[in-house]
Amino acid sequence: MAPLKLIYNREQSLAIMERRLKQADRREPLHILEAGCGTMWPLRLEGVEYRLTGIDVDRNALDVRQRTARPTDRLIYGDLRARELFPADEFDAIYNSFVLEHVDGAERVLDNFIYWLKPGGTLILRIPDRDSVYGFVTRMTPFWFHVLYKKYVQKVHNAGKPGYDPFPVFYDDVVSRRGIHSYCAARGCKVHDEAGSASYLPRHGLLAKLQWTLVRIVSLLSLNKLSWRYNNLTFVIEKPPRGVSMPRDERRAPERHRRPDDPPSAVCG
Repeated sequence: MAPLKLIYNREQSLAIMERRLKQADRREPLHILEAGCGTMWPLRLEGVEYRLTGIDVDRNALDVRQRTARPTDRLIYGDLRARELFPADEFDAIYNSFVLEHVDGAERVLDNFIYWLKPGGTLILRIPDRDSVYGFVTRMTPFWFHVLYKKYVQKVHNAGKPGYDPFPVFYDDVVSRRGIHSYCAARGCKVHDEAGSASYLPRHGLLAKLQWTLVRIVSLLSLNKLSWRYNNLTFVIEKPPRGVSMPRDERRAPERHRRPDDPPSAVCG
């Protein structure tokens, strides 16, 4: 893999994600799937006509999303591991931000994304790297610690409340830079752009010095297998123009992540 480009603020991250969608030559509105609804739609696509479909397995998250300034054109309750949610070649673009680390079966979700994308379609993917110091610490610490960190260190007052992060994590092997590159090579997908976020540590004060020291120590103890320079990754990935052969896997998503009385999908709102 080539050296990873590092970004240092939200504007740089948005520019990477928005650039390809703004350059799309379309005579019809783009059909975009937001796979895992956040509390807001972050992309600024001025001048781009698009229809936005949002999906989430958390009803509380969907309820939060329905109250945002940019409503989706359609909201769906469903599990991203269920391929029958959408037909093949349905979307021009799929946006998936900090979801895969919370899924037990992340590679199956990626297979569904490629299946649902039109040939030449774009997958915008944001994940924490399990092979970073940040990812390692997140994997090794209990969920209650994540809630406390969000609430009292990052000052996120709604942390842990229904519909708000943090959420429990799984960190399948594909949720990493090496995992995504291996996946794309096996499926014939092209990574158009990628970057690592290097702004996750505070810059000033005693706490900042302590955290910078600790992440370097953890990286050294791992023989530099865990990167300390970034925590999160942004990818812009293209499905091959002539389609891709997808592995056949018709199993339904595990029921422990869905209510027994719910269908694979249900339109909300």
